[in-house]
Amino acid sequence: MIKEVRPDLVRQANAGSVEAQYNLGVLLSQEHSEHDHAAQAVEWYRQAAERGYAMAQYSLGVMISEGRGVPRDDEAAAAWFRKAAEQGHVMAQCSLGVLLVSGRAGTAADRSRAVEWLFRAAMQGCAEAQYNLGLMHTEGLGVARNDAKAADWYRKAAENGYAKAQCNLGMAYAEGRGVPVDPAKAAQWFYKAAEQGCADAQFNFGLMYCFGQGVPKDEHKAVKWFRLAAEQGDATAQCKLGVIYAHGRGVERDDAEAARWYRLAAAQGDAMAQCSLGVMCAEGLGVEKNAAEALEWYRRAAEQGYAMAQYAIGLHFAEGNLVPRDEAQAFDWFRRAAEQGYVKAQYNLAVMVAEGIGVKRNDAQALAWYRRAAEQGYVKAQVNLAVMLDEGQGVPRDASEARRWYQRAAEQGNVQAQARLARLEAAGNGPAAPRPAPLRIRLVRPVAR
Repeated sequence: MIKEVRPDLVRQANAGSVEAQYNLGVLLSQEHSEHDHAAQAVEWYRQAAERGYAMAQYSLGVMISEGRGVPRDDEAAAAWFRKAAEQGHVMAQCSLGVLLVSGRAGTAADRSRAVEWLFRAAMQGCAEAQYNLGLMHTEGLGVARNDAKAADWYRKAAENGYAKAQCNLGMAYAEGRGVPVDPAKAAQWFYKAAEQGCADAQFNFGLMYCFGQGVPKDEHKAVKWFRLAAEQGDATAQCKLGVIYAHGRGVERDDAEAARWYRLAAAQGDAMAQCSLGVMCAEGLGVEKNAAEALEWYRRAAEQGYAMAQYAIGLHFAEGNLVPRDEAQAFDWFRRAAEQGYVKAQYNLAVMVAEGIGVKRNDAQALAWYRRAAEQGYVKAQVNLAVMLDEGQGVPRDASEARRWYQRAAEQGNVQAQARLARLEAAGNGPAAPRPAPLRIRLVRPVAR
């Protein structure tokens, strides 16, 4: 039994009342039982829609776009949305705009028409349309990109209580996009959206507490909001909780709990979580030590281009840890990470090229990789770069440039650089001391983003 009024409603619907046909469609589409009445709902909506009833036209479009009671057909859905939209149905105007901007209406995306329909709905106070207009101005879809206009539309939707718009307005204030940077206002809007259950806003509000931006720094409150987002399945928040438990920030350190959250995020494809879970498996932190599983998680992250995972695989091949030692493979993985700017990989790659490990020795290439790592402030690369310049390896000897890099390394407290710098100055750029041996790098624990 659907509702007590169903017999009367059916008689009215059969007698041709479009209102009854529509209402019967509503009841059937909302019915929760072991029987699916969606197909019947579609038929009643269709009868009213074909007689021009706008609410039925819109509802029929929704059913068709969702594939409920009928095969999904975005082109047909758009046609019904258009009929209702032309009669002034606000949600139909918004839904038609969304379909047109996505290109799901059977033709290429028609963004200019999408803007027109969204604007009509937005001007009638439709928060979803206002939010979508904000997105279009943010991305420059169908309109010129304009952060100020985007923020204005987000504000309209946010003031209407639309959570996604509140979150995006918070981001605008956090990053100064279209509005002045204002961490306090960012936190206020994140909170409004977070209270409505918006996972993105919950994560962002957690970050505000984590770094003390717009609110007093409070790691315990940060954990609360990260957890709320994570429990909704937000992979970024799950990964963040993994970091928090791995390092004991705002909670007692718990490697098993860290691994659990990393695993949840990793299963959703979060590359940082996959790499971090690989570290946990490789070192037996919170889980049983498992070389094969560690390598599998590293590979999943590395295949997404995650530099730390690429570096980790290279390190394991270089050391023969988890996998048989293979210097050529190590070189290849270090190179992938190095080309993305991962400084430890740049340094290790320079060492391998300088020493001819896994590749033909090439001083010029080694110098180039040392320089890239040195320019990022990596002290060991600064020392070896200075030595090569001092000795004229891969480049004509340049004592003044060597001194500059020794100085930068010495300022970071490197004893080798301090000693070499002192000798250079004492000898007036005389003969250099023997070249220091390459420095071995170890994989470090993942750090919080």
